[in-house]
Parts: sequence; structure tokens; C-alpha cells
Amino acid sequence: MPISWFRRRRQPTTAPGTPGTPPAGAQQPGIVRTGAGSAVSLDKIERTAPGLVSLYKAAGVSLEKHRLAGVRAAVYLVLDRSGSMSGFYRDGSVQSLAERVLAAAAHFDDDGVVPVVYFDTKAYEVEEISLSDYQGRIGKLHQKLGHMGTTDYVSAMKAVIRHYEACGATDPAYVVFQTDGAPNNPKAAEKTLCKAAELPIFWQFVGFGRDQFRFLHRLDELPAPKYRVVDNAGFFEAGADPKRMSDSTLYDQLMIEFPDWLRSARDAGVLR
Repeated sequence: MPISWFRRRRQPTTAPGTPGTPPAGAQQPGIVRTGAGSAVSLDKIERTAPGLVSLYKAAGVSLEKHRLAGVRAAVYLVLDRSGSMSGFYRDGSVQSLAERVLAAAAHFDDDGVVPVVYFDTKAYEVEEISLSDYQGRIGKLHQKLGHMGTTDYVSAMKAVIRHYEACGATDPAYVVFQTDGAPNNPKAAEKTLCKAAELPIFWQFVGFGRDQFRFLHRLDELPAPKYRVVDNAGFFEAGADPKRMSDSTLYDQLMIEFPDWLRSARDAGVLR
């Protein structure tokens, strides 16, 4: 499918608060609160998902540290199920990442739900995890899909974009894209990401395993605006045993580039 179907969306934001020195926890200059409403409260987490309380608190600390408290976003989780990923599903690494992302998403949105896109040789129908249904869900959904294939980034990215545009979201999308290797077609993946820079979507790639991730390191450093309107992607390696990465380290890695994208996307007119 050609990528000409991408539609550029302009996102409304609320006006910044009273001029002056921002209080502790306020956004950095150029980062404004988007959308309306509030995050999921700690009280609700304690009532509906007590197993996520410590993760929710750790995510909150990282959000404050990176001046993202109060920022709204539609959070997505993209999961690689190529054949080489089987061990990470068996040992709980993918489930662990999903729980950490769900806890962070509770700070960005108030619905307590994260759409999940599985992909291998193709992208599958969008599933979801929620505060009321997350324990063991990643493995169950994975098993339901059957045979594991190759690594088609493009189909996964297009699935996210289709879902985001169809749902009518008014906040930007923050996509955690997990993989353990390079895509089937690097040139097509790069082209898709560059075109997607016109949309209010940030792609945070997370590498599992011992791959050198040359493609993703290159993608992370691809110049803007030479090749894309704005730098719309970040990348970090979670290592051969991702579960061992501490919550605080993982959340800092997830959040470190998102504030820069919010500023540059607003300056470029991708966000308004």
C-alpha cells in the first residue's frame, strides 16, 4: 500500500498558564498540555490494578523529572513476534514491558487502556490491554496468533496510523515500538517513518536482545528537516534480559526524547 494515504492532522492544545517562572513539575518551555481531562488517579490504580501501583509511582517520578507531568497522549504498544522473539514471550519480558507501558499510559490518558499491535510478517488486528485486564494477557494474545513470522515494521506502523486516525484522537500519539532486530525492508521502513513525521505521532523504539541494531541507531539519528519534517523517533536498547532493567531506568529511557519532539513538532506546525 502506498503511503500517500497519510493525512496531516493539526492538534488543538490548551493555552499555557499564567506567564512567569513555571512551578516545579511544570512543562519545559514549548511543551504545553494537550487535550482536556486528567490522568488516572493513584486511588483508581489502587482499586482497579493494585499490581501496577509501584510502576505507576515510578513512571510519575520520571514524568516529573522530564517535565512531562500533565501532558496528554494516546499511548500505543507495538510488539514484535518474529520467530527470534519466542524466548522473550516465554520468560515474561514482553509482559513486563506491557505492564510498565500501561502504568505510564495511566499518566497520559484517563481511559486506562493501551491499544496493542502485534506484528511479524504482517500486522494483526489491534488488541488492547487495560487496567482491568492485563495480567498474563500479552502471552494469551500472542498464542492466539499462531505461527511467528518475520519482521515487517511497515505493516505495524501503518496499523498504528490507521487506528489513530480512525479513532479521532485530539492528543498526539506516543508509540512504544518493541523489536529484536532490523526490519524486512529497511528502505521502506525509513520512508514510512519519514512520511509519518508529518503526523502528531512519536515513535519510541525499544530493542530486545543482542542485535547491534544498526538500522535503529541510524533511524534515531536521521537528520531533520533534511529527511523528515521533525525528528519523530527515539531508540534505546533494553538488553538481552529486559526484565532486569530497573523501572526508573526504563522510564527515563522511554521519556528522554519525547519532550524534544513535543517542542519541535509544535514549532513545525505538526502540533498546534
